[in-house]
Amino acid sequence: MKTIDAVEAFGALAQETRLDVFRLLVKAHDPDPKLGGMAAGEIAARLKLAPATLSFHLKELARAGLLVSRKDGRSIIYRVQFDKVATLASFLLEDCCEGRCGVCVSTAAPAKQSV
Repeated sequence: MKTIDAVEAFGALAQETRLDVFRLLVKAHDPDPKLGGMAAGEIAARLKLAPATLSFHLKELARAGLLVSRKDGRSIIYRVQFDKVATLASFLLEDCCEGRCGVCVSTAAPAKQSV
């Protein structure tokens, strides 16, 4: 991953509403692309966002490559691009502990915070 791509992804996540949207969609993940994700209307309702506001934030997350969308009838379903997220995490940790990334990852405590 190029540094500029990481900066773009982090920039997209560096806003409270977008981070809330992203985390909500992480929870809605399913390995089957036809089942996972969430409709824009449901995201808006759950996070109490105006449709235009949500649309702006979804566009920014998608532009950074963190989300993809698909049409399902009259709805647009958004889902997290986990391969991009994994690449981003690897980029962050690639020089961790002088190349012994397993040491850093195994000692890190997961963050617990609700959306």
